[in-house]
Parts: sequence; C-alpha cells; structure tokens
Amino acid sequence: MKLATIRTSSGTRAVRIEEDHLVDLGPADLGELLAREGWTTAAGAEGEHLPLAGADFAPVVTHPGKVICVGLNYRNHILEMGRELPEYPTLFTKYAESLTGAHDPIAKPAETDEFDWEAELAIVIGAPVRRARREQAEAAIAGFATLNDLTCRDWQYRSKQWLQGKAWEGVTPVGPYLVTPDELPGGVRPELEISTVVDGETMQKNNTSELVFDPVHLVEYISTIITLGPGDLIATGTPGGVGHARKPPRYLAPGQHLVTEVAGLGRCENDIVAGETA
Repeated sequence: MKLATIRTSSGTRAVRIEEDHLVDLGPADLGELLAREGWTTAAGAEGEHLPLAGADFAPVVTHPGKVICVGLNYRNHILEMGRELPEYPTLFTKYAESLTGAHDPIAKPAETDEFDWEAELAIVIGAPVRRARREQAEAAIAGFATLNDLTCRDWQYRSKQWLQGKAWEGVTPVGPYLVTPDELPGGVRPELEISTVVDGETMQKNNTSELVFDPVHLVEYISTIITLGPGDLIATGTPGGVGHARKPPRYLAPGQHLVTEVAGLGRCENDIVAGETA
C-alpha cells in the first residue's frame, strides 16, 4: 500500500493513494492510523474519494514521538568524510518541528552559510517494540519514505555533538508517501536507488542496499535503548556526494530547486528560499 498525510481545509487527513485518487481513511495523520490495532485492515478500507491532483502533502507523520537519525551509514559517505567504518550506529535526534512536507518551500536559515543536502531512506514504525530481535524488528516496520536530512554544517561542527546542525525547524522534508515493505524489492531491507538533484545536476546517487546497518538492524539496535512506537521515524543515513565533502565545498542557496528521490517512494521537491532574520 501507498499511504500519506495530506493537508485539507479542515486539517490533515490520513489517505491511501490509488492510481487516480485518494481514499480518506479517517485519522488525522498516519501516526494516528498506525497507532490503531489492526491498522493494515483500516488502511485498506473504503472511504471518501479525494482528488489526487493538487494534493498538499504534509510530512507522512506530522507529530512523531521520536525522530532518530543515523549518521555515517554508507561506506562511500564515511570515506568521503574521512572516517573509519563504524562498529555501531551513530545516532542523533531531530524533532517534529524539524519536519516539513515533500513539496513545501524550505527556508535556508539565515544563520548558516553551509546548508547541505543529505538524501535518506526513512523507516516508519508501525508497532510498539522494545529490545526487538530480528522477526520482531521486521514486523515493526510499517514502511518507508523519502527524507532529506538538510544540515547546517557550520553549526554541526561547532562541537562534537551534531544536533545543533541537524535539528533546525522546518528543514527536513519527508514524504510524500509511506510505502509498505511488501511493495518494495528487498522488503524490509529495501534495494532502491536513492538520489539528490540540485537544479538538474545529480549530486548523490546510490542504492539503499549499500547501507552499513540495514533497517532491521537499526530497529533492533535502537529499540534496545528505548521503546519505538507507531509513527516514530528513523532516518537511515546518507550516501556519498554531500556538498561539504566536495572540493571546493558546495552548499544550497535561495533560488535553488532540490529534488530528493528514493525509487518507488516518491520525490521530495523543494524550493530553497531565504529564511527570516531576527
């Protein structure tokens, strides 16, 4: 199934995407849908038909309880950043306020001169899970979405902790869809092309099969630390080709058009605009 959260004149709604229309599923967003027992049955139910054309996509989950991110999880990105392959996942967090819709304009924070792209595969959790083993971790994955972990590099490297470069408000597009594993090659370990294109120029291109720590391993590892719940998001890391590692470095500026795509999961297409100043 292909699911989404859209904005309407009366608020957000969880929907199922069909070929030429949307089906209103009732809940306010996918987080609310996923929290329902037997959500897969509810997601397949009939409801009011809404137009697909012109749909205003919100983040797939508007208020996730947790947004946990993984750094340094593709070999080529690890090497381009001058680091050794990790023994364990590198984790940091974002917040619900960091997220934005797949087609929303993104305001480059005025406080940064080094606004960088990071295409990522996002895991969406569909069931509570703690200290998961493989089969439990597999069952807890509701599906996947496209995400870009846009980063203020000059703020990221102010300290050894990355949060201050990663958690800026409204700069992390996620969506437009959640696609369930049964529709993807590789299932819960999807094998999908992932890319970033800026103003028509391909900056990143890889395959999610190249993840050092795959989605199932990440759910096992993170759920050892804390309970993962329905609607929680895990950003799995970016491949090589980020602007910061280029010689000379390249960064995003107002007026540019950013396209983030994971094959089969849809595109985030965002215009970069100037952010407000204090």
